Amino acid sequence: QVQLVESGGGLVQAGGSLRLSCAASGSISSINPMGWYRQAPGKQRELVATITNGGSTNYADSVKGRFTISRDNAKKRVSLQMNSLKPEDTAVYYCYAGYPWSAWGQGTQVTVSS
Repeated sequence: QVQLVESGGGLVQAGGSLRLSCAASGSISSINPMGWYRQAPGKQRELVATITNGGSTNYADSVKGRFTISRDNAKKRVSLQMNSLKPEDTAVYYCYAGYPWSAWGQGTQVTVSS
């Protein structure tokens, strides 16, 4: 089982940027996909972005053009660059490792003030 640890969350004003990072305890080169999800208070967890081990990306419509997911297999790390943040982006953000592990990190809080 791979362990995931997120970092980089915090409080930012609307229009600002944050970069989230997910560090894995083991190799991620064969994990497909890696991704980020988020959960706002009172809402279900939702997909933000995923990236395959071939580099193909997928984004939620609400973040397209503002967020960028990337992975560095050598560093065992997945990142999420978030620009032009909006108050509705406020949520706990979770890193996800897909097949074969289906593992989640503990989450990192992102709060965007208006």
